[in-house]
Amino acid sequence: MGNVKRRTFLKMMGAGAASTALPGSIKRALAIPANHRTGTIDDVEHIIILTQENRSFDHYFGNLRGVRGFADPRAVKLPSGQSVWHQPNGMSELLPFRPDVADFGMQFLPDPPHGWNDSHAAWNEGNYDQWVPNKGAVTMTYYTRDDIPFHYALADAFTVCDAYYCSVMGPTDPNRYHLWSGWTGNDGSGGGPVVSNAEAGYSWTTYPERLQSAGISWKVYQDTGNGLDANGYWGWTSDPYIGNYGDNSLLYFHQYQNAQPGEPLADLAKTGTDILAYGRDPLRLLDNFREDVRTGNLPKVSWICAPEAFCEHPNFPPDFGAWYISQFIDALTATPEVWSKTALFIHYDEGGGFFDHLVPPTPPQSDAQGASTVDVTSELFPGDSKFPSAPYGLGTRVPMMVVSPWSKGGWVNSQVFDHTSLIRFIETRFAKDHPELIETNITPWRRAVTGDLTTAFDFANSNAARVNLPSTEAYLPPDQVRHPSLVTVPPTNQAIPQQETGVRPARALPYALHANGTINTITGDFRIKFENTGRAAAVFHVRANNAAFTPRSYTVEPHRHLHGTWDVRAMGGTQYDLSVHGPNGFFRSFTGDAFGPHAPNLDVRMGDETLRHGVVMEIANHAAETARVRIVDQYTGQHVLEVIKPGETESRRWSLRHTFGWYDLVVTLDDVPGFEYHYAGHVETSEHSMSDPAMGGCLSVIDQA
Repeated sequence: MGNVKRRTFLKMMGAGAASTALPGSIKRALAIPANHRTGTIDDVEHIIILTQENRSFDHYFGNLRGVRGFADPRAVKLPSGQSVWHQPNGMSELLPFRPDVADFGMQFLPDPPHGWNDSHAAWNEGNYDQWVPNKGAVTMTYYTRDDIPFHYALADAFTVCDAYYCSVMGPTDPNRYHLWSGWTGNDGSGGGPVVSNAEAGYSWTTYPERLQSAGISWKVYQDTGNGLDANGYWGWTSDPYIGNYGDNSLLYFHQYQNAQPGEPLADLAKTGTDILAYGRDPLRLLDNFREDVRTGNLPKVSWICAPEAFCEHPNFPPDFGAWYISQFIDALTATPEVWSKTALFIHYDEGGGFFDHLVPPTPPQSDAQGASTVDVTSELFPGDSKFPSAPYGLGTRVPMMVVSPWSKGGWVNSQVFDHTSLIRFIETRFAKDHPELIETNITPWRRAVTGDLTTAFDFANSNAARVNLPSTEAYLPPDQVRHPSLVTVPPTNQAIPQQETGVRPARALPYALHANGTINTITGDFRIKFENTGRAAAVFHVRANNAAFTPRSYTVEPHRHLHGTWDVRAMGGTQYDLSVHGPNGFFRSFTGDAFGPHAPNLDVRMGDETLRHGVVMEIANHAAETARVRIVDQYTGQHVLEVIKPGETESRRWSLRHTFGWYDLVVTLDDVPGFEYHYAGHVETSEHSMSDPAMGGCLSVIDQA
């Protein structure tokens, strides 16, 4: 984690890392040792996927310490020149805001639009500047630790993934089809492609069918409501406190609809509790789950679908969901030998129309909008009379918490994931003995760009950290009726929210990315070379500070590279202004004058020194005049002046041990106003690290280290 004093490290961890007395079941969850038969993923015997509804990452966790939230120092800029937080709202703008109400976590927040059309309109071909016109003011609301303390404390106790995206820029069903089958019928067969909640009936292969064929046990835990058939609307009822809210999307497939009692697809996907028979007692929602855990019959793979009131879908409060989630942790930790072998994933099916500031990785739609070294077939929806052509995803970033004996310690994992990553985690665990479990529905592009979630775990060395999780007893609904939605009023005086200060431990990532730009002062072309020397594919998102240029997307596989070229003349002047964004805060920007007798012509190249925990910058001066190059280290404030004569090259190395591998370097020319190249990111060394100290407000602490 770098060479830093223990006292400094504790300062950087922040107040949110403090430990106090733990309530019963969570204390057991952190105290129960992990199964350590092999020290590998083979020790996982139960995989549980608890999918909640319709919340974006910033909406819940933008204020959480040590994640890429409101304090992101490298957020994208909109075509207006403002940061992404300044969303246009007619003649004004709207920034993220917390409604000025008491006990916000128990309020009934309105449900913003979250369909294919409005979501792609908000995305706006990557410009990302039409959220408020398409979603309404409620899209910019967010919670704090005081509002949803259980969610925050759960993230502090285990592992939060801050680069987990939903699969589709669209509603629940196509996202859940990715969760259960790897796609949404993208090739046009089996009733697809599906980009809405049409629920017309489909027939492509789902993942539980593959598990069944391989002899891997599985089950869906849910309440039957008025019935898990067409007459009972597949569990979707007008009573929000019973049923499954229609979230068991397997029931929209013909093979499940036609399955009869006694057949696996019926017995495992079309059964559940019946709390109507117990006066709608919510404590009975887990009867089947508790019994399976207690008797040793919990399957290898489980999916959980909550009733509407407990799934966190607006307008129902997140605290109702916190109570529901806590009941499953209670049930698991009551039987330590089961919990010790369990990986519980708690995530959200889509962003629900709520704003998140990270532009999701997407495949290029045409040569004019980028390139990809990996095939993007079946990742571009062709469009029809109701829905415009566009990439399926990735969609909005959503919360993901990995709750397990192997994920304890308050870690952040910043690898790019989506719902298909959960299928791939199951693949990684079981497919070596059952190759038929490799999901062929997952497209090559998606399989390359998203990980399998194994980096969220440490199977060899389980972390024994202790973090307080508050009780959820007060979150049980005080009544069982629907309530009107809260009227949200944006504040008069707006400001970007202040994220919690401090850092958190960060898992090692598979990225090693490079993007170096050069100007051709004769043709006026600016060229960027995108390189990947890491172990996972990555998407580079490129923006020109010129509304005439659509953002571009470059997907680069390991040990591959791509080039992109921008015609400065076509930008309507002599200036270029381009920025590049990648995973885990990777950032490059290039600003300067392409023409004129004194136009600078520097070739700046940034490289990693992984073994030495540093970066090297090499600067070649191809101009006819001496260049007075100034380099500022944004973490320390230190300035370096390099005087480089025509035709000469200078290089300089920076150690990153005190910043845990993070760097942020700005290159300017003393005699040339307007020239600025900016290089920032994190150097991966295959070792665990810490979250970005610049994002955590810890730069003064670093200086003292």
